[in-house]
Amino acid sequence: MTALVSGIVACVFYAASIAAHLCALHEGTAQRRWLRAAMWLAAPALLAHALSWSVGVFGNEGVNLGLFSAASLFFWVIALIAWGASWRVPLANLLPVLYPLAIVAVLCAQFLHTAYAPRAGFGWGVGSHILLSVLAYSILGIAAVQAVALALLIDRLKHRRLHGLVAVMPPLQTMEHLLFRLIWTGEVLLTLAIATGALFLEDMFAQHLAHKTVLSIVAWALFAVLLLGRHRLGWRGNTAVKWTLAGFCLLILAYFGSKLVLELILHRPAW
Repeated sequence: MTALVSGIVACVFYAASIAAHLCALHEGTAQRRWLRAAMWLAAPALLAHALSWSVGVFGNEGVNLGLFSAASLFFWVIALIAWGASWRVPLANLLPVLYPLAIVAVLCAQFLHTAYAPRAGFGWGVGSHILLSVLAYSILGIAAVQAVALALLIDRLKHRRLHGLVAVMPPLQTMEHLLFRLIWTGEVLLTLAIATGALFLEDMFAQHLAHKTVLSIVAWALFAVLLLGRHRLGWRGNTAVKWTLAGFCLLILAYFGSKLVLELILHRPAW
């Protein structure tokens, strides 16, 4: 009951924050006031969301990282990082896109379940691998949304359509710089996640982990090539967008795709 109530509260405040963000798009003189309201409305949403997923993940039987519980945790971390960073860097324009995803994740965690069996007794090594993986996926998830926003801005600038959402977006150069900062951070965390997995997981290439491991390494390689291309060849714009989205899609397939197949179709537990 605690998880359900906190989940509903989270959804209500997320929706209120989204509404305030949308009002900010249409209120020129009051834009800053609406944005401030949107930021503060998200605070109770994030707290309630945290309570909701923590009740679902940390149960009496062990840690439940089933598909929907893991998705709720994942989108909470994304929303929390983006919200916190928005106080210092221009990421607020991404929040109205991220919050609906968080709402869907909360509702799915409350009403949908899989055959995942909670795990108990794993050590700090596996725990560090899980933490680093969640952080890496979250940062790169924000980068993927930033890449979509960048593609939208490039298209609008190309066709000289500078009204609506584009009018409140940061300059193109700022968005590109922020995108690569996110990718650098995510790539470092992903490197550490893969390294800790190799050290502490019993067999990263076991049958139930092979797809996740291979796709994660390929995604890591794509991001590495993108960063090298940026450094050596000055890659930017739509090239950066395509490589970012390709790498993130592989990560989504690596973790949530494999869990979807194993837990919902084959009814087998998977990390």
